[in-house]
Amino acid sequence: MEGQKKIPPKLVIIEGEEEFKVEKILNKRMVRRKEKFLVRWKGYMAEEDTWENKENLENAKELIAEFEREYGEEAEELRQ
Repeated sequence: MEGQKKIPPKLVIIEGEEEFKVEKILNKRMVRRKEKFLVRWKGYMAEEDTWENKENLENAKELIAEFEREYGEEAEELRQ
């Protein structure tokens, strides 16, 4: 809500590195021959979704696979 202080979610430690946790993969696109995924971060709102390179999402492989099983080649059509 407006006027309330937003407390960011805690980072998780994965293989000794602090990382944000991916809640869901929302979309996929190709940019300069690289796959990018639209990521919803756990504990964050939709306006904070970001496009991330696939290599930056090593710890979200299961979520990427789930997204690709569900949407396959239709992913590009999900963009608004």
